[in-house]
Amino acid sequence: MPEASQFWDDAFVSNRGLLTAEEQAVLRRSTVAIPGMGGVGGQHLLTLTRLGIGGFSIADADTFEIRNLNRQPGAMMTTIGRRKTEVMAEMAQAVNPHLTVRALPEDVESSNIDRFLEGCQLVVDGIDFFQIQARRLLFRRARELGLPVVTCGPIGFSVALLVFMPDGPGFDDYLGLRDGMDPREQLLRFAVGLAPAGLHLPYLDRTAVDFTNSRAPASSIAVVLCAGVAAVEVLNLLLKRRPPMAVPRYAQFDPYRLRYRRGRLWGGHRNP
Repeated sequence: MPEASQFWDDAFVSNRGLLTAEEQAVLRRSTVAIPGMGGVGGQHLLTLTRLGIGGFSIADADTFEIRNLNRQPGAMMTTIGRRKTEVMAEMAQAVNPHLTVRALPEDVESSNIDRFLEGCQLVVDGIDFFQIQARRLLFRRARELGLPVVTCGPIGFSVALLVFMPDGPGFDDYLGLRDGMDPREQLLRFAVGLAPAGLHLPYLDRTAVDFTNSRAPASSIAVVLCAGVAAVEVLNLLLKRRPPMAVPRYAQFDPYRLRYRRGRLWGGHRNP
């Protein structure tokens, strides 16, 4: 195996023409936090690893199950029952053995959030859709620490994008969430705020959404789309190539319907 500097030059040489050597060096020095190592979180990790990000902080308490096989990159018959953080760290470091990965085999909560975010420049949200309290905690603490958060939701066969900047609307304010609100109401507000265009609704069987058992339709198609879109936003945030497409702006692309929608939702949940 080549020594570290030679490895980085050789492994990411095909990025040249899209990234300069100086920009590639910035990515190498960057650390990204990804809570959740399931479908979108796991794909975020692998995509950003191949982009040339040099460090990650990852967290997830779950192990792989057979029902994960349809969309989660770390889910294979050989990994069923293994911790997601362990498997995904191995997969990322198999691509780049010089990668730095801090893996917490636990969910993000108040007792570990600072340790999880320590040394990171930004966050890419990979938390399960139904874990709304963990997501609220993550966004609130990231904002307090001055960290941008990129959220790409795998909605149907589509990808929905929101970027929260520390100096912009906060997650709770944008979605109208508050302590004591019914969890189902919070999830509904998150779903609508994430994809206000609703491009996926004409083909989504809404009876398949089960709030009681935290189940909803999900596909590998949307997961891969999310990883690509999120990686571009990460690149732009770290390299400052263009202003981020931050809330109240939103975007959704649905390749099944061949439709793309973007807009501004002024006032967030208060917008008619």
